[in-house]
Amino acid sequence: MAKTLDFYAVLWYDFPMENKKNTATNNPEIVTLSRAEYESQQAQLTELKLQNQWLLEQLGLAKKRQFGKSSERLQEGLMDQLVLMANEAEAYAYGTKNATEEQMKVKAHARKRQSGNVLDIVPEGTPTEVVEHRLSEEERICDACGSVMEEIGKEVRRSLKMEPARFWIQEDVYYTYACKQCESETGEGNLRKTPKKPTFCPGSFASPEAVAHIMTQKFVMYSPLYRLEQEFQRQGLKLSRQTMANWILQASDTWLRPVYDALHRKLCQESVLHGDETTLQVLKEPGRTSTSKSYMWLYRTSGCAEQPIVLYEYQPSRKAEHAEAFLKDFSGWLHADGYQGYHKLRSKIRVVGCWAHVRRKFDEALQTLPKDKRQGSPAAVGECYCTKLFQLEEILSELTAEERYTKRLELEKPVLDALLAWAEDASVKTAPKSALGKALHYLREQWPYLVRYLEDGRLELSNNRAERSIKPFVMGRKNWLFSNTPAGAQSSAVIYSLIETAKENDLDPYRYLVWLLHNAPERSQKDEDWPEFFLPVNAPKECRS
Repeated sequence: MAKTLDFYAVLWYDFPMENKKNTATNNPEIVTLSRAEYESQQAQLTELKLQNQWLLEQLGLAKKRQFGKSSERLQEGLMDQLVLMANEAEAYAYGTKNATEEQMKVKAHARKRQSGNVLDIVPEGTPTEVVEHRLSEEERICDACGSVMEEIGKEVRRSLKMEPARFWIQEDVYYTYACKQCESETGEGNLRKTPKKPTFCPGSFASPEAVAHIMTQKFVMYSPLYRLEQEFQRQGLKLSRQTMANWILQASDTWLRPVYDALHRKLCQESVLHGDETTLQVLKEPGRTSTSKSYMWLYRTSGCAEQPIVLYEYQPSRKAEHAEAFLKDFSGWLHADGYQGYHKLRSKIRVVGCWAHVRRKFDEALQTLPKDKRQGSPAAVGECYCTKLFQLEEILSELTAEERYTKRLELEKPVLDALLAWAEDASVKTAPKSALGKALHYLREQWPYLVRYLEDGRLELSNNRAERSIKPFVMGRKNWLFSNTPAGAQSSAVIYSLIETAKENDLDPYRYLVWLLHNAPERSQKDEDWPEFFLPVNAPKECRS
């Protein structure tokens, strides 16, 4: 009997008995199950609990993405629980802060005018139109004595005036001259024509100012061409979106693409780059449906570069071969996220992982927990480790690359070692499919790339620089939604590249494009290396923001 009981578990089920006198009376009944069935039900119950937990996490993350804050800043008190850091790091942090405060000099400053003054918001040199309001001579007659009053003071009220973008027609008249004396003596006229300046768009009435304005409105202000068409029509200008699109394509292919190629060559000469990619929909792509996903790739220089460069490239897929082809002349470090395609690049390109992605995953795991359970949770510990690294990086930001390399090994490597040891232990106790389990898996899988920033002081802790540069394209995509053809997508990549590079070099995109489109046609006839001249770094002062 004892042996039989070893293989059975006893479960109690209560079934209500129908009783007219007492409906609450229950009759317990014993049901026997084999141990295999019992263990199977327990495993199934555990799986359902994990599935329910995963669904609740996804619901919480969806609510946070839609209604919550995008900042990953830790709540007050969560950072206090992390006491595993090296004392040298804390001492260096506070020592640097105190030394900086002691050496800091208070800058002299002038008292600002009262808030709300229009002179505080307009740039220096803004023209002022003065409108004077005076009383007529009859209105200045004194009611008491009848004499004429004299002006003794004035009150100035300033207001900001604006007007919509105006348009006008420019006529370039080129005169022809003839020598009348030669004509009278020989009977043949000696003619001379005023030389014409080459135009950037032959056979079209487009001007550099018009095309630069349309490009700026679409790629800086994210206004689709159909909205520009409607705005122009309200002002009486019947300019179709098809005409504007043709202007953009022709200007991009003829004048902007050579400058883009020159920037590409300079980009590949750098030793540290950042990369990222995002989706794009192209409607009329040969051999693919209109709903297929295409990609816009981004490559840009790091903070150590003397000349900031931001380049976009359109490709129909996310295959690693596209990055390999674009970076064929590059060798060095490439900051990227956890996408495996970057890890397939040739050995001369050393991928550096992004700690912002790690912190984001721990933050998502933290947001799935109730607020009263976040303190002391493993998700909070993981995020605290990442935040400590960012805090130390902020302290070391003013050092040279060589000094930063040494201090990282001294201050940050102990934090990294402690984090890895903690992650190895925590992963054993965490469900793999949970938000925390995914964060720990990402951390351990990407670890060789995440610690690579310790190899050189010029490297950065995160790939946020690339994410900030790809955001303008994402914002524009939310408005114009898709590209019509692959040629249009590639032209958009070229224009975005020049505009974002201009912004990184403190240029006004509109002024820079006008300068380029005005002068490139004439310069291209005299100089084969004309694209080098029109790089954003060579733009004149009038193109500055």
